[in-house]
Amino acid sequence: MNLAFVAQHVTIMTDSKKQYCIEHNIDPSRLPRHVAIIMDGNGRWAISRNLPRHEGHVEGVTTVRRITEESSRLGIEYLTLYTFSTENWNRPADEVEALMHLISIAIERETPDLIKNNVRLTMIGDIDRLPAEPRRRLEGCFEATAHCTGLVLCLAISYSARWEITRAARKLAQMAQRGEIDSISITDELFASHLTTNQMPDPDLLIRTGGDCRVSNYLLWQIAYSELCFTSTFWPDYSIEEYHRDIRQYTGSERRYGLTSQQIHDITTAPPASQEEIK
Repeated sequence: MNLAFVAQHVTIMTDSKKQYCIEHNIDPSRLPRHVAIIMDGNGRWAISRNLPRHEGHVEGVTTVRRITEESSRLGIEYLTLYTFSTENWNRPADEVEALMHLISIAIERETPDLIKNNVRLTMIGDIDRLPAEPRRRLEGCFEATAHCTGLVLCLAISYSARWEITRAARKLAQMAQRGEIDSISITDELFASHLTTNQMPDPDLLIRTGGDCRVSNYLLWQIAYSELCFTSTFWPDYSIEEYHRDIRQYTGSERRYGLTSQQIHDITTAPPASQEEIK
């Protein structure tokens, strides 16, 4: 392991964001750079209220807006939301159609606020499987927010980790067939560079709402060293206060990456020149 990797996770924050964190009892020096969320429980939220399942997804969009805005206020750099999995294509056709329609409407409606809040929208997943209308609106929002320099909001749509890993392995196999690489040259870094998340750091914190304690084929490669947080709260009810609680739980953990506590202390307190020597 490149030990300097441990020292990389420093979020550059404005004074106002630092003050906002402090006011909410969150240590700004330990804030996660990248939070990934499995937004589970929309359908069960609706059923518990004798509503159609799609009403839970509609309410879930409100929570997406709430958590996105709060992530930006806190100074989190990346927020990745599990929006629609590869397996979700197997749901009843009317529910899939309703979800695709909701994605189209939500993207169109939220784009002005994303720009206002300096949030850039990206996506991971098999975009070729999306119907024409949601794909068109997503691509329009990617273009409209490309200039934004604040929070990166990444939607995982038509995504699964096994699809992503298989896709990366296939690309490397094709490169080997063409004689561009050999087996010795395949490293963790090379493999990761062919994943759909290659423009982002790995998640520091993974949150799952809805009560289930599993990761459901989500970012399996990337969460190797992520802190995991599971809550029984359904996604539509997930509040800013609960988000702060989960982040505080993360800031209280010691991420050792297989090292000892003393090694972590030595690396994170070393001057920049010493950190270079560790490489």
